[in-house]
Amino acid sequence: MSNRYCIIMAGGIGSRFWPLSKNNYPKQFLDILGTGKSFIRSTFERFLPVVPAENFLVVTNAAYKELVLQHLPELSPDQVLCEPMRRNTAPCIAYANYRILSRCPEASIVVTPADHLVTNEVEFQRIIRVGMDFVENPAHADALLTIGIRPSRPETGYGYIEWNPDHAGDSAQEVKPVVNFKEKPNLATAQQYLASGRYLWNAGIFVWSLQGIRRAYHDYLPAMEQLFDQGRALFGTPQEQAFIDGMFAQCENISIDYGVMERSPNRYTIPADFGWSDIGTWGSLYEHAAHDPAQNAVSGHAVVEQTTRSVVNIEPGYEAIVQGMDHCLVALRDHSLLVCRLDDEQDIKHWVERL
Repeated sequence: MSNRYCIIMAGGIGSRFWPLSKNNYPKQFLDILGTGKSFIRSTFERFLPVVPAENFLVVTNAAYKELVLQHLPELSPDQVLCEPMRRNTAPCIAYANYRILSRCPEASIVVTPADHLVTNEVEFQRIIRVGMDFVENPAHADALLTIGIRPSRPETGYGYIEWNPDHAGDSAQEVKPVVNFKEKPNLATAQQYLASGRYLWNAGIFVWSLQGIRRAYHDYLPAMEQLFDQGRALFGTPQEQAFIDGMFAQCENISIDYGVMERSPNRYTIPADFGWSDIGTWGSLYEHAAHDPAQNAVSGHAVVEQTTRSVVNIEPGYEAIVQGMDHCLVALRDHSLLVCRLDDEQDIKHWVERL
């Protein structure tokens, strides 16, 4: 039996993709790019050559359990871990860690969001294997590895990883120590990052041994570790869900990045290039979609006139006429309409909250 596990984090609602992504059917279950597969389905298939199907765990909101099983019928119901509420990524990963501990204390783990795009899957799988080989080496038992993406533009929507290209590295010189983590920069700072060659996009994909990440929780998130440890004997039993439902609200609402990665001295990265995007915004969707001669990305039954560099996304069964737009977004789904400038899409989440 393989000791390699994959945790898919699938509890978000993708509010920046409103109105396509909503509470009742969020982004990870959508085929936004028109590939014939949802994001979560593509993510699962991407990792299958590395991790056997029985070693996947999907952590999601309880409301989405049946959706997960519809999209991933290879999984059994007990492979879908249900959070009673959203508490960010550190509690999510801690929950999965304890489930894996009940099955395989010697596990190595890759953690991934459910809703990213990768265009070169062969190279992606090679990089993940390099990372898992690295953390499985006893000399690197405490290593916390995050995959870094070589930037192709001065992106302001991603966090960055600072690394030292001159460091000798390990695992065929591909694994490098992390110097620092940086928040999402403004444009001028992002341009400096790109020019320096010392910064990578933070993809939010992590690789570590179970024992290494548990020691990190013990050192940097001890209160959270203690909360989960109280129910250690219940994981993998019928009593697990009641325990989680009763204690989850007590967990600090904190990301794994803030809670662990930024505090640990044992952090590493692999600079990689495998056609990655988090497709986190309409703008990133526009970049990866097919364009008409006027550079519009059109989906659905729409007549588009005197319009350039825009996204037009119309729900099947509806029709639209769009005229006189430049670099705009028109999206219709579930009786909800969004019309805005693409440059202002970072405000969509705020507008939805007001709505």
